[in-house]
Amino acid sequence: MGTCWSLHAVAPPEGVARGVKAAFDVVIAQMSQWDAASALSRINRDPPGIWHPVAAELAHVLRAAFGIAQASRGAFDPGLGRLTDAWGFGAAGPVGRVPADAGTKGGAIEFDAAKQRVRRTGEAALDLSGIAKGYAVDLAAEWLLAQGVRHFLLEIGGELRGEGIRPDGQPWWVDVEMPPAVSLPPWRVALHDLSVATSGSYRRRFSDGGRDYSHSFDPATERPIVNGVSSATVVHRSCMMADGWATALTVLGPAAAIALADEQGLAACVIARGREHVSRAWRAMLD
Repeated sequence: MGTCWSLHAVAPPEGVARGVKAAFDVVIAQMSQWDAASALSRINRDPPGIWHPVAAELAHVLRAAFGIAQASRGAFDPGLGRLTDAWGFGAAGPVGRVPADAGTKGGAIEFDAAKQRVRRTGEAALDLSGIAKGYAVDLAAEWLLAQGVRHFLLEIGGELRGEGIRPDGQPWWVDVEMPPAVSLPPWRVALHDLSVATSGSYRRRFSDGGRDYSHSFDPATERPIVNGVSSATVVHRSCMMADGWATALTVLGPAAAIALADEQGLAACVIARGREHVSRAWRAMLD
């Protein structure tokens, strides 16, 4: 997944790291755009129109991805793989300039939930980088709970899930990452059977002609976002849902993002042009 992971666990059994890594390996084998042998890579290589049966884990993530896509009115799009590759943020590697033709060239991703299968139409390519990392946290966390590990903090590249409490009786306290050059103090969140994910438009970017271009794309324009949002953080029971919704909210301007978070009952904080915008559910967590 191109990042690091960490686990803080209370009285973990022997071999716990191998078990967590095995869960991550399941996600990589099915959803990695960086692994040429993954199910996702094979789907993207095959000609459009072919239905591909998918494993239960990939079907679960696709169901969530398409649910967020519908609820966000297209702000989340699992079919931007051609776009992210063209701009240098995918498996094809970085680019040094704005691509001349970076569109998806038409088409979409179709998911048949009833038959647990997926296909590409046209030149769209599947890209689950905005939600799969959060799912990997959940999959490993559920394995830990099944092994009787009740108290732990698990993290992959800044997406975190905390279960139970620390040995000192405190919840798992984590600080929300703030964008660079923002003077706002970080929020401190108590992860007691909760997850938190932050999507930051500042995390990966490149410059061309004196202008910076972010890895966060607006599906409507097929270009990096220019809405002033530098990060979006979501607190949720599911790390997968926190990850996917943080990705979607980053695409929207701050007002639309918070309005949608309120509509969906999400605890969300959006940083835009140096200002904080928080949802009703976020404010309620302060009480």
